Amino acid sequence: MKKKWLALGLSISIALSALLGGCGSSSTSGSGDSSSAQQAAGDTIKVGILHSLSGTMAISEVSVKDAEMMAIEEINASGGVLGKKIEPVIEDGASDWPKFAEKAKKLLQNDKVATVFGCWTSASRKAVLPVFEENNGLLWYPVQYEGMESSPNIFYSGAAPNQQIVPAVEWLLQNKGKKFFLLGSDYVFPRTANKIIKAQLAAQGGELIAEEYTPLGHTDYSTIVNKIKAAKPDVVFNTLNGDSNVAFFKELKASGITAKDLTTCSVSVAEEEIRGIGADNMVGHLVSWNYYQTTDTPENKTFVEKYKAKYGADRVTDDPIEAAYINVYLWAEAVKKAGSTEVAKVKEAAKGLEFKAPEGTVKIEGENQHIWKPVRIGEVQPDGLIKEIWSTAESVKPDPYLKSYDWAKGLSN
Repeated sequence: MKKKWLALGLSISIALSALLGGCGSSSTSGSGDSSSAQQAAGDTIKVGILHSLSGTMAISEVSVKDAEMMAIEEINASGGVLGKKIEPVIEDGASDWPKFAEKAKKLLQNDKVATVFGCWTSASRKAVLPVFEENNGLLWYPVQYEGMESSPNIFYSGAAPNQQIVPAVEWLLQNKGKKFFLLGSDYVFPRTANKIIKAQLAAQGGELIAEEYTPLGHTDYSTIVNKIKAAKPDVVFNTLNGDSNVAFFKELKASGITAKDLTTCSVSVAEEEIRGIGADNMVGHLVSWNYYQTTDTPENKTFVEKYKAKYGADRVTDDPIEAAYINVYLWAEAVKKAGSTEVAKVKEAAKGLEFKAPEGTVKIEGENQHIWKPVRIGEVQPDGLIKEIWSTAESVKPDPYLKSYDWAKGLSN
């Protein structure tokens, strides 16, 4: 009898072992102790991708995600990083700032990603910043922003204000007039950007004649356009974000106002947004960025060709798309140089790192983890692309706190 029970127990033990072994071998991201699972996990480096793939910001962020995926695929095709393939873990922030923080925490604590490429709005970046600092994570942020920030856990590959907003205002004052109407979405980036612009106007002979904000996702701009008509500004400096730009520019055109009647300069509208707004609604209007699809470099010709070949001839590249793309390469180069994905080692290796990007050669400034970039002002063309009409002679050193401007003293407080 005792032998029968021993035999039965042995049979059950063998069956359970087989079952557990089968479960372990089919998962590369579980917490089991299977040696095959550990080996599979060891063959890849997980990275997070965190953007708004739904909601009001999806108009801008889906294509940024696409660019990051393309860079990952290219790097994997050329052998990966440190002999391992990059494995993306994609999360949707859904245009909701608390959700961004929740997803960032998941990526760092549960998925154990080596780094994250993500965010668009400053509200989403501000929401995740403490998550990255508390968990010693690393975020690569691809969008121009208001500055006044430098986190040891973030690399900023979009423009600091001295690489987009400040030179644009200087150019507009010299070429388009002194009277400014400031229009923005009601959150941190537009309000801080306009705080900078107001100080600059006061110092450089400009005049603020109105300042208006609407919620993200706002779609009725008839009242705002009537205010613009009444104010008669020389320039509308536009910091609206997301699909609110569609409603604003359509309303502007419907009211009979064209770029010949009024200069608008946008800092969150690029080629991808123009597709949603409609080129006929934006012809002649101005934008300020560091890169356009039309930027004339050998690297950009190749980049545009590859992006269109992958995602369709009707797709366009733009500044945040390009910045997101080079972020993946900059991280990969820093990892290779460090010989490790460890955050401290990657940060040290990234200091002074140069890369031949589609926008031109860029360099990571070790002091603040921002990037040296050229500045370009462009005019929207009938085909929806942007023609460069002015640029800096060389790349501009990032100055996120505007320390090099006397009129900006105290702004960072």
